[in-house]
Amino acid sequence: MDRLLPNDEAYDLLDLTREIATRELAPKVADFEARAEFPREIIRTVGRAGLLGLPYPEADGGAGQPYEVYLQVLEILAGHWLAIAEAVSVHTLSCYPVSAHGTERQRKMLPDLLGGELLGAYCLSEPQGGSDAAHLTTRAVRDGDDFVVTGTKAWITHGGKADFYSLFARTAPGPHGVSCFLAPGAVDGLSFGLPERKMGLHAVPTAAAHWDGALLDADRLIGAEGQGLAIAFSALDCGRLGIAACATGLAQAALDVAVDYANERTTFGRRLVDHQGLGFLLADMTAAVDSARATYLDAARRRDRGHPFSRQASVAKLVATDAAMKVTTDAVQVLGGYGYTRDFPVERYMREAKIMQIFEGTNQIQRLVISRGLAA
Repeated sequence: MDRLLPNDEAYDLLDLTREIATRELAPKVADFEARAEFPREIIRTVGRAGLLGLPYPEADGGAGQPYEVYLQVLEILAGHWLAIAEAVSVHTLSCYPVSAHGTERQRKMLPDLLGGELLGAYCLSEPQGGSDAAHLTTRAVRDGDDFVVTGTKAWITHGGKADFYSLFARTAPGPHGVSCFLAPGAVDGLSFGLPERKMGLHAVPTAAAHWDGALLDADRLIGAEGQGLAIAFSALDCGRLGIAACATGLAQAALDVAVDYANERTTFGRRLVDHQGLGFLLADMTAAVDSARATYLDAARRRDRGHPFSRQASVAKLVATDAAMKVTTDAVQVLGGYGYTRDFPVERYMREAKIMQIFEGTNQIQRLVISRGLAA
């Protein structure tokens, strides 16, 4: 990749990321995914390298990197092991509420949250709600100096493994009755279901969280009561950029495998890449990857400059994840029968790409967000 970065430090950071990805991720991904084993120690290694707090201020324990640099780090990680990149993206999303809306006391916790040893999760979706966050039913009822939390959350990445959760629960009726909490990973009354049996991303558990009268101190409330949905949607704008970067990294990895194979494999006396039908397919795949990267970087640069970027984040998530689905599918096609086997990683890439069209707002929701912005 020929990347345009803002400074020399950013190039050094990406070099470090490639080194870690090549040494720590690439040799282990197939084994961990086959066993569906959560790579907690590998995530700690990534965290100790400073990659779990990249876009947050140095004063809070982060690395003070602009989003356009952070997202390209995610892209590189995803190209080597999507599950690790997703872990970093979800953790970064989970730290956003405290960073953007936390009290002075809560913000003092940021160095621990961003330091690399702890792992966060985002606790918003519910079994019946899906993308309809405004109608969530998990309740947090004030009881003196505590909130009593009751309800079930679904599709929690790192569910049962995270050290803290950004939890969204109803404290009053109506769309303005949702509040945000920083919940510890272990508290009486919190339990988790068995990990979902997923098509891909086997190394990262996704589980339901059951809150059965769990007590949270009132100082765990982030922002004001009723501010939860505003916090959630603001965080998701950033999270969607993370998904877009991960999708681009996965698509780039699939493209790289397909190009290498097409340059080495011969049929009818010619390399596959020299057959126009395959050459044009590879060209379309390249255009899709480049377009995905351009959309997420445009949104990130707007965010870095303090400009509105919500629509651009939805466009990036939509374009990049649709591109990843197409490019990974086409990569399987380029490899033919070999692409359908586990001897090459493209079959895994194709399975992993599908979920990115679904989580953090399905691509139908992204189209809804974009179209509503066009209404006069």
